[in-house]
Amino acid sequence: MTYDAVVIGAGAAGLMCALTAGYAGRRVLVIDHANKAGKKILMSGGGRCNFTNLGTTPANFFSDNPHFCISALKRYRPEHFVELVERHGLEHVEKAPGQLFCAGSAKDLLAILLTECDWAGVEMSLKTSVTHLERRGEGMRLETSRGRIEAGAVVVATGGLSIPTLGASGFGYDIARQFGLAVTETRPALVPFTLTSQWKARAADLSGLSHEVAVRCRDGAYREPLLFTHRGLSGPAMLQISSHWRPGDSLAVDLLPGEDAYGALVAARRDTPKRRLATWLGERLPRRLAQALVEWHGGDGPLAERSNAELEAWAGHLNDWRLKPAGTEGWRTAEVTMGGVDTRHLSSKTFEVSGLPQLRFIGEVLDVTGELGGYNFQWAWASGVACGQSL
Repeated sequence: MTYDAVVIGAGAAGLMCALTAGYAGRRVLVIDHANKAGKKILMSGGGRCNFTNLGTTPANFFSDNPHFCISALKRYRPEHFVELVERHGLEHVEKAPGQLFCAGSAKDLLAILLTECDWAGVEMSLKTSVTHLERRGEGMRLETSRGRIEAGAVVVATGGLSIPTLGASGFGYDIARQFGLAVTETRPALVPFTLTSQWKARAADLSGLSHEVAVRCRDGAYREPLLFTHRGLSGPAMLQISSHWRPGDSLAVDLLPGEDAYGALVAARRDTPKRRLATWLGERLPRRLAQALVEWHGGDGPLAERSNAELEAWAGHLNDWRLKPAGTEGWRTAEVTMGGVDTRHLSSKTFEVSGLPQLRFIGEVLDVTGELGGYNFQWAWASGVACGQSL
């Protein structure tokens, strides 16, 4: 079996690379050990797949080599992918500014990619594992569970370590290391937080409650909804800030973003001295959260009876709630992997390994990680097209 290119990984980046190369006249084979292509596409966005973000810029990505992603993102932009899916009649909705989701099901999006692969003449071999990969002259040789394959080039699009139940593994990193490439530290990102026992119990009592907050950690700051769960804290605010958090760090949460809690409390004490603190909180926060705060910190009663020091302490609880997570839920629920194959070894135009153009890496396996909101899919499309065009 001989091909111009073999793509290992039938996810977003792999399929995009394969169909691009196929349309360019290359004979392409996609290999995946899973029994179905695009499993992560199908489960993302609650089954509706946030497939791009119209506001994508290189600033939305984390990497030890931040300039690497610029070239591909400039060449294949969100509007290019939107044009592709609209040609197939895919209806989509903008749930938040720039964030595009399938109006129906992510199955519709995957069907488009598979149809495009079919039209481009791409061959697919699922339930196929690679047992050995080596350079053979100007090409590559793969030993697989389906036999030996010769390829002009091999593209590694195996993703990261997130959500192992979908088949995620460190196989792509193993290949990188086999050929002398460095792999930067990997850790779960876009992942919910777990809490210590006291705070876990408190969060569990509020499970299902969502409230918009502003959250800070290290150099990260986001204003998004926070969701209390039985296990800890989730929602877009926590998923975003998890990309900045390291074990031992505290989170600074503002429950009243845009409002000076101390100034507002002092004004309320002056203007409505008989109003109870719990009533004032209930006007600004979900009732269950307001009640919980009073139970946690005490001090309910008429505002007239609250001293400046007490109001200052309450302002701290509201505008600067400090919380130290016990950890995260880890790879089981992480949407993406932070870190990966060091991009300093690769060409930002073709994604080929320096000195070994027969080997390329694209997508999540690389040390390029986007924020929440469709950026990681846009990176998959852009890196896949850039690599596919150069095969």
